[in-house]
Amino acid sequence: MNKQKTWFITGASSGFGKELAQLALENGDRVIATFRKEDQLQSFLSKYPENAYGHLLDVSDFRQVTAVTDKVTSEFERIDVVVNSAGYGFVGVIEETSLEEAQEVMNTNFYGTLAITKAFLPFLRKQKSGHIIQISSSAGFAAVPSVGIYAASKFAVEGFTEALAAEMKQFGVKVTIVEPGAFRTEFMKGIGAAASPAQEYEASVVTMKSSFESFHGQQDGDPMKGAAAIIEIVESNNPPLRLVLGKDSFDLIHQKLAQVKEELKLWTHLSLGTKVD
Repeated sequence: MNKQKTWFITGASSGFGKELAQLALENGDRVIATFRKEDQLQSFLSKYPENAYGHLLDVSDFRQVTAVTDKVTSEFERIDVVVNSAGYGFVGVIEETSLEEAQEVMNTNFYGTLAITKAFLPFLRKQKSGHIIQISSSAGFAAVPSVGIYAASKFAVEGFTEALAAEMKQFGVKVTIVEPGAFRTEFMKGIGAAASPAQEYEASVVTMKSSFESFHGQQDGDPMKGAAAIIEIVESNNPPLRLVLGKDSFDLIHQKLAQVKEELKLWTHLSLGTKVD
């Protein structure tokens, strides 16, 4: 039997954060979870009084991040898994999305993830073990119209995480990016949107937001099965850098890889024709 693990999970009120926290606790592990609201925190602690620990945290508030992570690393001898699940979706074509809206998305989805990750790195490096799980999206690998800013935030997470995986390997710390497609979480229901729609676009923000909201509850992905898949790679001695979850994500990523390969082939003469004579 594997020894009890200690998890730190952000955004545990919904989505994969919630499912992972529940499944890990049911497996007998300890979970330190973060929430935006007091009632969410208290409900979590009362439901799992023996192995559940929690904090209020807005990951875009770096002072809070420092305070919470300092407290956690001083109270617990080891942290086995760090899961960055906090974040939110956003729809809007690039032209209609204000810079302020884009910055808010990046502050939570990218800078929040970066802040939590960096806060735990010295701790994990010194203990010479651990596994960092970044909850990204299929949009973090293949961007589609009307979710460009959301995709940018996830592309950014994947970019620094690829480098991080190579940097931490020498210290025995594993790193995995999770790229889910559409799962039956609260993601669609709580999606953000640009405040100033540009009517010139065929897929307006109003249409896209309505489409996402109507899709809520119809997604193919079972979040508990997705959480179980993540736990399986945490138990693996050789976990992947990327874990794709869901046929929709799997197909989209394969489609992009094929397009990139074809484009590279088509323009090889220009790509390789720039060497100094």
